[in-house]
Amino acid sequence: MQEVSMSKKYQPHEVEAGRYQEWVDKGYFEPNGDQSVPAYSVVIPPPNVTGKLHLGHAWDVTLQDMIIRQKRMQGYDTLWLPGMDHAGIATQAKVEARIREQEGKSRYDIGREKFIDKTWEWKEEYAETIRSQWAKMGISVDYNRERFTLDEGLNKAVRKVFVDLYNKGLIYRGEYIINWDPEFQTALSDIEVIYSEDAGHFWHVRYPLADGSRELEIATTRPETMLGDTAIAVNPKDERYKDIIGKTVIVPIVNREIPIVGDEHADMEFGTGAVKITPAHDPNDFAVGQRHNLERINVMNPDATMNEKAGKYAGMTREACREAIVKDLEDGGYLIEVEDITHSVGHSERSGAVVEPRLSTQWFVRMDKLAEQAIANQKTDSRVNFYPERFENTFLRWMEDVHDWVISRQLWWGHRIPAWYHKETGEIYVGMEAPEDAENWEQDPDVLDTWFSSALWPFSTMGWPDEEAADYKRYFPTDALVTGYDIIFFWVSRMIFQSLEFTGQRPFKNVLIHGLIRDSEGRKMSKSLGNGVDPMDVVDKYGADALRWFLATGSTPGQDIRYYPEKLESAWNFINKIWNACRFALMNLDGLTYDEIDLSHIEAIEDQWILTRLNETIAAVTENFDRFEFGVAGDKLYHFIWDDLCDWYIEMTKETLNGDDEAKKHTTRSVLAYTIDQTLRLLHPIMPFVTEAIWQDFPHEGESIVTAAYPTVHEDQIFEAASKHMQQLISLIRAVRNARNENHAPLSKPIDILIQPNDQETATMLTEHESYLNHFLNPKTLTIDEALASPDKAVALFFDGGNVFLPLEGLVNLDDEIKRLEKEAEKWQSEVDRVDKKLANEGFVNGAPEAVVQKERDKGKDYNEKLAAVKQRIAELKA
Repeated sequence: MQEVSMSKKYQPHEVEAGRYQEWVDKGYFEPNGDQSVPAYSVVIPPPNVTGKLHLGHAWDVTLQDMIIRQKRMQGYDTLWLPGMDHAGIATQAKVEARIREQEGKSRYDIGREKFIDKTWEWKEEYAETIRSQWAKMGISVDYNRERFTLDEGLNKAVRKVFVDLYNKGLIYRGEYIINWDPEFQTALSDIEVIYSEDAGHFWHVRYPLADGSRELEIATTRPETMLGDTAIAVNPKDERYKDIIGKTVIVPIVNREIPIVGDEHADMEFGTGAVKITPAHDPNDFAVGQRHNLERINVMNPDATMNEKAGKYAGMTREACREAIVKDLEDGGYLIEVEDITHSVGHSERSGAVVEPRLSTQWFVRMDKLAEQAIANQKTDSRVNFYPERFENTFLRWMEDVHDWVISRQLWWGHRIPAWYHKETGEIYVGMEAPEDAENWEQDPDVLDTWFSSALWPFSTMGWPDEEAADYKRYFPTDALVTGYDIIFFWVSRMIFQSLEFTGQRPFKNVLIHGLIRDSEGRKMSKSLGNGVDPMDVVDKYGADALRWFLATGSTPGQDIRYYPEKLESAWNFINKIWNACRFALMNLDGLTYDEIDLSHIEAIEDQWILTRLNETIAAVTENFDRFEFGVAGDKLYHFIWDDLCDWYIEMTKETLNGDDEAKKHTTRSVLAYTIDQTLRLLHPIMPFVTEAIWQDFPHEGESIVTAAYPTVHEDQIFEAASKHMQQLISLIRAVRNARNENHAPLSKPIDILIQPNDQETATMLTEHESYLNHFLNPKTLTIDEALASPDKAVALFFDGGNVFLPLEGLVNLDDEIKRLEKEAEKWQSEVDRVDKKLANEGFVNGAPEAVVQKERDKGKDYNEKLAAVKQRIAELKA
């Protein structure tokens, strides 16, 4: 037995130390540049440069790394392009907070230029943190091509897209009601607003008609906006109000006379059917105001305090103003009642502040044409394929109901809008560069929504708008995008319609959608709950490969995953099992080299069987990787490694390796080395570190497993007869061992074993492999006989190939055995009843394929035979 360098126990820190930098330094992650092979490309969903990566990021990059590592090994010219997102609102908020803490100043105190410089410093600091985390996770990106959503190349692409859309009439500037974050003081798109059910009130208020003829009861959840009321709307079909359309009412408190208009926005079935219209503070009211040419009175400042148009309430917060107005309404006799309600309230995704609908001049993308194009593309051969398919409907629903996209943000950190206003005439100029007489123009101070640049990520990172750029021609469209279902609206949809508009192609062929990582109770991980898990802490404790195995195999596409520390323990134990098995194998290879591996004379049943199982596993893993069913692929690998390779094959090789037949030993060593080599390659995309470490110690060809060829099925290594016979042996051994356990007869105790094979072929096979039966079963006596009569007083067992009898004497308690058989009879009776019921169903018999029906008939025959045998055995024992 040879000496080996592998430690006796898997130590992830030893295995991982220095290995990633070696891979990077040797250029293994760069495209191979071979133009004769297909290209395969992935762009990383760029993480925000706002802090450390969380467990969801670790999941995301693990899945991508598995895909790209497998494709690299399969010979593709692979590119996995890394990068990060400038994350406008989020990053600016972090930097502003730092400046306040360290310098006691605001961004306005230091000015735009210096603030942006400080934000770039922040970016460099956190970009380095992210790269170090990527390294610990082992992700195989090409750092030579790393991009940033605010780099010069991306900026050029962003400006071109903005200018082109503007020239096509698909970007416009207008005054509309937008979602406004009063804390960050910037516009928000619809999907940046998170709704929650909050407690609130309906204040029912009297609005007297100016002519004194009657009063209208109006209910509002926001009394402070009464200060901006410019009409009351009633439905023109509402008989209660037909006679007052065109009259006027007096707004309480402010005593402003406003018209009563007829508009179908007023719901006759809701409340009193009369609603106040505040065009500057509600999107629906804005639309009513446009239809009736109503004045727009904005009564709030950008920070949601009341402005000068609020009169005596000016300077109050909206909440304080609400309280004061309610008191004044009550004192003035205008308040009818206060109704407690729970209603949906929008909050800023970033700051958490209650969103204020605000009349504002902003830049918008006109979405109708772009959405139609994206929807139409899904009916073509160049459609984007969603995994799971159900998420295509999510995408289509959003595109069908999409609103114009507000893209301007009142921030300093981001792509500044390429629009200039003439200082004297107010003329708007939109272009790639500033106007020639720049001193007469002032650039728009706003920046673009972060998602505007992120939407261009798949093609802008490849060199677009230079369509002759080498990477653009070679690697675009990309092949796969991996992302969570929570950003289908934010990002996936926008990449699709922008790519179709500007390149005429889909941005990626496939989208793999994963879920969210939740805690063990199913709750979303968050700072407020204190249930977040730092993936780097997990790596430090269990190793990157254990975390990757858990993330890769713990869920199906589109589903959430729950984090349990116990699952990390299991993952570590699995890797330790692999480590120990490989260490045993290496100790028994007797210095075998790669060139000495010889598979030309495979005769032993265990060698033929393990090669067959290996090829079946290669086929299953490859197929499931292609379908992004990594959980299924992992399950196939797990059972092959744990059950077939470790528990059976390696155990069976011990007899040969400890024997004297040198030729047979060489063949077994060859099969063992080859099987482990191929298994490590199958595992490598999921567990890159430990597979490289073990592979380097084993006989191998090439510098690194990173660039080794991925396993393929070899038909000449599939031995059907051996597979069948080995399955019979395993079934027999398991049956006897289970019976021993049930009857408290330890393996160390020799017992009589009588085997009754179903046919001569099975009998011959068992006789030829008696040595294995002796090794695994420890029989006192072993009888193999087709004509064996069923003995009295014995435990009867079934295996895939016949019956086994274990004489009861010294083995089992007779009463207990009868009870066991009665339970078994109940089981077979249940199966018989189930099949009989199915076959009695005419719909099944007449509607199912004949092969399916016949399969049920065959099952029924088998179950009846087993039931009869058990009943007969019970009768014999009771006799």
